[in-house]
Amino acid sequence: MSNQDAIEAAVFRRLVDHLRMRTDVQNIDLMGVGGFCRNCLSDWYQEAAEAAGAPVDKETARERIYGMSYADYKAKYQTPATDAQLKLMDESVAKNKALRGEG
Repeated sequence: MSNQDAIEAAVFRRLVDHLRMRTDVQNIDLMGVGGFCRNCLSDWYQEAAEAAGAPVDKETARERIYGMSYADYKAKYQTPATDAQLKLMDESVAKNKALRGEG
């Protein structure tokens, strides 16, 4: 592993640890402001594992990001989304698509 790979891996682990600690920040808020959330991160993890020849299923990828099953996380920490949160998330998703040239 190169030095850069080791650094990036450490940064990724720190981001995941931070998101696990900040259960008060809802995924929908992350999506609305940053254009990604824990689920996106787990999807990217799953895609990278597949590309590396070490595929993992969706639930395993989510457990690696959430530190527990997704069902447990939702039951413990997820709150219902407000109309304002949903609107902001929809705008953010549209912006992501536009930036990727998909819309």
